Amino acid sequence: MDMQTAVTAGPAARQSGQGRAFPVAVAVLTGVTWLSGALFALYILAFYLGAVPAGTPENWNAILPRLYQAGGTAANWGMGVHFALGAVLLLLGPVQLIGAIRQHRPALHRLIGRVYVTAALFTGLGGLAFIALRGTVGGPVMSVGFALYGALMVWCAAEAVRHARARRFDRHRAFAIRLYALVIGSWLYRMEYALWFLTMGETGHTEDFRGWFDAVMAFAFYLPNLAVAELVIRRPWRGRAALVLLVAASAFVALATWFFTTELWGPAIAWRLALSG
Repeated sequence: MDMQTAVTAGPAARQSGQGRAFPVAVAVLTGVTWLSGALFALYILAFYLGAVPAGTPENWNAILPRLYQAGGTAANWGMGVHFALGAVLLLLGPVQLIGAIRQHRPALHRLIGRVYVTAALFTGLGGLAFIALRGTVGGPVMSVGFALYGALMVWCAAEAVRHARARRFDRHRAFAIRLYALVIGSWLYRMEYALWFLTMGETGHTEDFRGWFDAVMAFAFYLPNLAVAELVIRRPWRGRAALVLLVAASAFVALATWFFTTELWGPAIAWRLALSG
């Protein structure tokens, strides 16, 4: 190989290598995210919904105060619906992103999609009902942030359905991506708190969720997701920067999942199963 061939082949070879690595990195991030979301969903089902048949709904307040209040039937139902259908969303969301299912099993994609958007609509409405009836522990800032989150989820779910029925599939895909970015917000809320506690301790956090970091997190668990979703929708990108970002995101999700599984989710699931047994 002469020098000119080596020089011209170098960038092409590197680009080809990055091209092969990119789908692998996407698959790893999708898999790690789904596993983490599934563990979080199991935690919700075991700890929160499991408290209902056990007759101990006050257990809801162990992590975040004021989720359950005796006599507040409507608000309690709103939060219960939010919990149950939120778990469904975390389990089904990644399935809708699998290209092979969309291309080769369109009927299954549509069936799961109907379940998914219905769950998203009622998850958002359940959260909004809770906020309207009871507010949030973090006060007005948290209430505004979480209400906007619920409203955006309802809007994106409705728009995804509307454009699918009108066969405007590019717009349907765009709103489906936005909806997924919102759905993982409740999971990312825990992930981002885990990273903050691991690196900064409880700086900016208070028990009543009214510290400066809590105020930031009332919006930061979903607005950055939407910004990334817009980049994906409007300008798909690859290259070395995207590959590094995917690898870093996978490492972050894996680390935060390990932290939460060992410190909270795992013990809570085991505790509930031990009580049931």
